[in-house]
Amino acid sequence: MNARSKETCAVNFPKFPNTPPRKGSAQDRGKLVKFPAASGEAAPTGGWRGIWRLGPGVVTGAANLDPSAVVTATIAGAAFAHSLLWVVFLVVPFLLAVFSATSRIGRETSKGLLDLVREHYGRKFALAGAILTIATNLAVVIADIMAVSDAFSILTGLSRMFFIAATAFFVWYILVFQDYQKITRALVLLSLPLYLYVAAAVFTRPNLWSLIHDIFVPHMQATPQYAENILALFGAFLTPYIIMWQTSSRSDPSHERHDGESFLSTAVTFVLACSIMVAASSVLRFNNAPDMTMRQAAEALRPAVGDWGPIVFAIGIIGSGMVALPVLVASMCFDLAQAAGWKAGLSEKPWEAKRFYVLISAAVFLAAGANYMRINPVTALYWSMILAGVLLIPTLIFILLISNDRRIMQTVNTRWQNFWLGAATGGTAAAGLIYLRYKVF
Repeated sequence: MNARSKETCAVNFPKFPNTPPRKGSAQDRGKLVKFPAASGEAAPTGGWRGIWRLGPGVVTGAANLDPSAVVTATIAGAAFAHSLLWVVFLVVPFLLAVFSATSRIGRETSKGLLDLVREHYGRKFALAGAILTIATNLAVVIADIMAVSDAFSILTGLSRMFFIAATAFFVWYILVFQDYQKITRALVLLSLPLYLYVAAAVFTRPNLWSLIHDIFVPHMQATPQYAENILALFGAFLTPYIIMWQTSSRSDPSHERHDGESFLSTAVTFVLACSIMVAASSVLRFNNAPDMTMRQAAEALRPAVGDWGPIVFAIGIIGSGMVALPVLVASMCFDLAQAAGWKAGLSEKPWEAKRFYVLISAAVFLAAGANYMRINPVTALYWSMILAGVLLIPTLIFILLISNDRRIMQTVNTRWQNFWLGAATGGTAAAGLIYLRYKVF
């Protein structure tokens, strides 16, 4: 899934002008920021055209499986074995409905989600949404930098503190100097070892009928830890920044609709998440799974690679983390730019979009600084996903409102799309309320 070919489809980041451009104007044509393919590379024709058009869906699926998602699925499997597989199964229609709605919003409006919120529901709602999304993104950026630096520690034997500044600088350099696509072509290859979780799950020889039973007739538990894990899984696979990025990446008018994108990214998410949980449930046993270390989490790969598990795991975490981190930071800064109506875009020179690039620099600096706190990376990754689950609710509400507003959209949701979007919103809210019931009241 993450192994994009040399001729990878361009990742599109929008730039959001202060005033709406006239249709067909130069400003309109410059509205989107593309990372083009390398010189001399053209989109394939003929039989390869369909595969080429799947590119954005592949990239979205890759970003959706960052270290936070991998570790959250590991914790769920270690703590509750197969009893949370039903959550991953339920996420499939949720993801398809969300991806379908956000893709359509991007294509039909050529604007980002918070841009539309600001224009149609007011600047206050947009700023509130931006603050909530930024809080989530910043927490995930901090946790992912922890994961990447700890992965370097596993490979070298040195303290992860030695790698924090280098990791943060690398992310900043990619964004400021616009080398994102060129560099991530190599980095996505490093994330391939994580797909050995599928082999690890197969080698544990799980009972197929037992797995199917646990998905459709789950053994639920009325405990705060169980509700907490449900919330974290929702946050991991329906992360607000992925939803925002999905809308923005489809706002390119030259991007052709391809339903296979959503199905492909969702299918890969489902298979990998289930594989991680099955492998972890067979190998890991912890009374309090979020307290495990990264090296202990890597043991879930032992059925496939034996003693090489920590090394393979570390390489995969570095690859997936360094692919996801620039998307996280850029998404976070675009969110605030959309809400405030600032000039922003990775194709802009730093002196042309000063506030945008200051935001990027400040975000990376803050995330790096927070990494010097003595916090277990696994715990940080897990709790960042719980926060993402809580803050997912207002994002889903705005998607429902915008995708059904005929003043904004040319087409509105189908009945089933509304059902699953509503179910995703209600399910996340219910898990959050159950968790608060046990933890607070």
